[in-house]
Amino acid sequence: MHAKRKVSTAPAQHSPAPDASQSYNYSNLAREESARTELAEEVALAIAFNGISQAVMLVSPTDLEDFVVGFSLASGIVASPDEIYDIKLSGCGSAQQAEVEIASRAFWNLKQQRRHMAGTSGCGLCGVEAVEQALPELNVLPGAPLPPIEWLDGLRQRIGEFQPLGQHCGAVHAAVFMDNHGQLLLGREDIGRHNALDKLIGALVRREIPMAGGTAIVTSRCSLELIQKVLRAGIQTLVSLSSPTGLALQWARRHNLNLIHLPQHSAPRVYSPAMENQA
Repeated sequence: MHAKRKVSTAPAQHSPAPDASQSYNYSNLAREESARTELAEEVALAIAFNGISQAVMLVSPTDLEDFVVGFSLASGIVASPDEIYDIKLSGCGSAQQAEVEIASRAFWNLKQQRRHMAGTSGCGLCGVEAVEQALPELNVLPGAPLPPIEWLDGLRQRIGEFQPLGQHCGAVHAAVFMDNHGQLLLGREDIGRHNALDKLIGALVRREIPMAGGTAIVTSRCSLELIQKVLRAGIQTLVSLSSPTGLALQWARRHNLNLIHLPQHSAPRVYSPAMENQA
C-alpha cells in the first residue's frame, strides 16, 4: 500500500529533451539564397501508468512534468492530484518517456476504460473506442460571475508575454490563466492546443494555485475536448480567441461553464451561461 504523496513541484530528474526551438537552413525558392530560421521542436512522449503504456503524444519538449499531471487530470485518468504518486521522465532526443505511478483505484478504472490513445498535435480524442468515452458524464460547475469586461480589454496583446516561443518562431498554441482578481499568473505553450491546456492545468496543480473564480484563456479554436478539460479541472470560465464549435457551446451551457469568445476586432461574445431570450 502506497502512502499518498503530493505531486512534486520540483523538476523531475531526467535526460534533457531537445530545445523548444532550433535553427534550420532553408533556401529561397525565388532566389538562389539561403538563410537560417528558428522552428518549433516536437518530441514523441510515451506515457505509461503503473508500467502499462497508455498514450504516445507529440508535444513541445518543455514543461513535460506539467503536461503529464495536466493530461492525467484533464483526461480523467485520475480524479485528483493525490492519485499521482510519482513521475519519472527519461529518454533522449525526440523520443521521451514518462513513467507515472498512480493509485490502485485510478489504475483499475483506467484498465476498465480499455483505452489506448495514439495522440497527435491536432486531435484530442484519438484512440477513443466508444461514444461514452468521447461524451462522458461530467459534473456541472457551480455558477461563477462573468469576468468584468475591463479584464478582457487588450487581453490579446497582454498574453503575449506568456508566448515567448510563439513570438519567436510561431507554430505553437498557448493557454494562460487569469486569477479571480484579473491578474495573468502563468501560461504554457505547445504545438498541440489541448497539450497547452494540459500543461497549464498541470502547472496550476503543481504550484497549488487556486482555480476557483479563475479564467483559462486559449489561443486556439475551442472544440469539445477543451471544454471537457476545463470542466474536469474545475475552471469556471474559458476565454477563446477563436470561435467555439456548436457542440462545445452546448456542453458549456449544459455544465454551467462561462464560455467567452474574444474576437480580434469586436466586443467579447458571451455564449454561456445562456443569456435570457438567447437560443
